[in-house]
Amino acid sequence: MINYLLNKIFYALLTLLGVVTVIFFLFSVLPGDPAQMMMGQNDDSEQLAIIKKKYGFDKPISTQYLYYLNDLSPISFHSNNAQDYTFLSEGKYNATSLFSLGNTITVLKKPYLRESFAKQGKRVSQVLSETLPNTFVLAVSAIIIAIIIGILLGIVSALYKDQWLDKSIQIFSTLGMSIPSFFSAILFAWFFGYILHEFTNLEMTGSLYELDDFGEAMHIKWKNLILPAVVLGIRPLAVVIQLMRNSLLEVFNQDYIRTARAKGLSEFQIIKKHAVKNALNPVVTAISGWFASMLAGAVFVEYIFGWNGLGKEIVNALNTLDLPVIMGSVLIIAVMFIIINIFVDIIYVWLDPKVKLE
Repeated sequence: MINYLLNKIFYALLTLLGVVTVIFFLFSVLPGDPAQMMMGQNDDSEQLAIIKKKYGFDKPISTQYLYYLNDLSPISFHSNNAQDYTFLSEGKYNATSLFSLGNTITVLKKPYLRESFAKQGKRVSQVLSETLPNTFVLAVSAIIIAIIIGILLGIVSALYKDQWLDKSIQIFSTLGMSIPSFFSAILFAWFFGYILHEFTNLEMTGSLYELDDFGEAMHIKWKNLILPAVVLGIRPLAVVIQLMRNSLLEVFNQDYIRTARAKGLSEFQIIKKHAVKNALNPVVTAISGWFASMLAGAVFVEYIFGWNGLGKEIVNALNTLDLPVIMGSVLIIAVMFIIINIFVDIIYVWLDPKVKLE
């Protein structure tokens, strides 16, 4: 188990290095001066030169890449000169000095994702910490809807194979997979938030936290979660239905199921104790992939419903060319993908003891 986790962590770090390299050089070729973006409308040439020197924008692209890796690394190296010392002591890194060697000081710190261009003086980590929890709540709610309803409908569809109930569920799941999320979001917002507002009491737009009527305090509005969670969960719900149905039909043909029936076990006991657990492997794979994708793919849903999450923040960052926020968001999503994949591999062992962690 320990060797497995160490191997996974090693390959995860290599994957992250690849992601960092790709996004750095991809966004480095975009037109525009990063230092000027940070200053906004300020045309002070002296201040512009200071920012370029401070963040290494005046250096060759290869040197800038090493600086970026140094910013992201929990253990980083800095010169002992006055400028770097001031940069560390200002709290930009939240750094703890480990040791010094010559003119180099080694520090332990949180990964530094730099500062937003559009929100001057605001760190990217702060922007992400304000938006990622909302996206996480939305993604978890959507995947719970997909899991519960999808597994139940998949079981029903398998039990009533080729009957009208099975065919109705198949039509529903096919529509769910074929309709784009942005279209579903517009349709649900218009129908349930506008046409049926008097009956549903749901709004067309709204986020998890909203100001009260006096504009003095933030309050949680759980009803704003209903529509975006349902819309975001439609496509994974359709996939779970199909996978659960097909996997369960395959399990029903196994010898141990025939043996259980021969022993007189009821259909409910067979499904509960034997069939469902063995049919869940492909479902778990799909759910893990969809959950990670939701963190990245909730862009349109969040933007249409006005949900203040990571997806909406990415759209705003793209509109303003806020490169550090975009790069930081991509890195966070990559980390989430890696963590979820490791977690899913561990779940496989619980579902099927024959699977070994290697």
